[in-house]
Amino acid sequence: MTYFNRVREKDLDSWKTSPQRKPLLLRGARQVGKTELVRAFSKQFTNFIEINFEQDKEVHRIFSGNLYPLQICEQISTLYNMPINPGETLLFFDEIQSCIPAISSLRFFYENYPELHLVAAGSLLEFALQKLPSFGVGRISSMFIYPFSFEEFLKASDAEFLNQAIMNANPENPLNEAVHYKALEYYRKFLILGGMPAIISSYISGGADILSCQSLLDDLINTYEDDFAKYKKRFPASSVREVFRSVAHQNGRKFIYEKSTNELNRIQVKNALELLIMAGLIIPVTHSSANGIPLGAEGNIKKRKYLIADTGIFHRLLGLKISDILLQGDFDLINKGAIAELATGLELVKAAPYSQREELYFWHREARNSQAEIDFLAQRNNLIIPVEVKSGTKGSMQSLYIFLEEKKIEKGIRTSHENFSKYEKIDVIPLYAISNILKS
Repeated sequence: MTYFNRVREKDLDSWKTSPQRKPLLLRGARQVGKTELVRAFSKQFTNFIEINFEQDKEVHRIFSGNLYPLQICEQISTLYNMPINPGETLLFFDEIQSCIPAISSLRFFYENYPELHLVAAGSLLEFALQKLPSFGVGRISSMFIYPFSFEEFLKASDAEFLNQAIMNANPENPLNEAVHYKALEYYRKFLILGGMPAIISSYISGGADILSCQSLLDDLINTYEDDFAKYKKRFPASSVREVFRSVAHQNGRKFIYEKSTNELNRIQVKNALELLIMAGLIIPVTHSSANGIPLGAEGNIKKRKYLIADTGIFHRLLGLKISDILLQGDFDLINKGAIAELATGLELVKAAPYSQREELYFWHREARNSQAEIDFLAQRNNLIIPVEVKSGTKGSMQSLYIFLEEKKIEKGIRTSHENFSKYEKIDVIPLYAISNILKS
């Protein structure tokens, strides 16, 4: 699989040179590119030792006794026949969830051997961390990894100049219309492929066409669903699968437990949702009254939407007709499955600082003859940024104006397939550029 540069590379560079560096734990769903990212980063070091705890069972013995970092490194150096020297060696613990003592050892590396560059990653890592509730507080840094963002897709597609134009544009300085439509063309393709590294690599450098990538996405979904049996003992994998697919069908709407399955009660559905969140396959969007910050202070977890973590996986679960999306010129068709809203939420998550798991919120008001809903509420510094998603160029912004007036907020964001533009209190940001609002 061809490796393409990721935005998180810059964050790894900063971590490498930080005087307050701690052991780094990469967190994210399976197959989002954690291992490949570390291998690319390792080229900055003289020596690189990669330990895969799933494959290298012998190495588990090193962590079966006392967890003294110098002693551990001495034994690893002997086992792998490679020196471990601070500043010159990158030590990588992959699939670390398979060796719980190795996870526990990370805190001791910080306390007793902080000069060593140590990175760890794993699949279904959140389930292992559940077994260590007090693990590494203040002694471990986390970096959250997601599928490719649209920015990363453009770079992988050798469209860096287009990416720079998008990043430099704003409502006062919109893109040339020809450039705007070129960006929409790439964006439509990105929605279909999704951001999973294996799919991007197969399409861009592996010779696979979009239809072939659909089969690869099906294989990926099967892999994820095979993992459901590992989530929790005595919890049927078939039930998790049913809830997972129900999330896709209820995308863009408040999740209704009763619509997900006839076989599970409310508590069982809730448990399945939590397992899927921990696995990184779905992302919750929580209702907030939004009377101030933090938004979570007035969050109501009983009112939640859920997003599938990748648009490619989403449309395969939903069975959308890809040829229509490819050939259709406007985005109204795409929003039959609320893909525009899904993609916007995912881009907001991916644009968050690397050490922060972005929490998504929405706002909804039910009043007689005056219902209103804001798709996403972003929080930056002391500002609440309401974001309303439109799939086409039409549609009123009544909900956005109601929210701005009621909450005494000066500015809102409308994201659609329109070019950058501006209304009285509303900035229009194209769907492909929604991450701009968090970077500015």
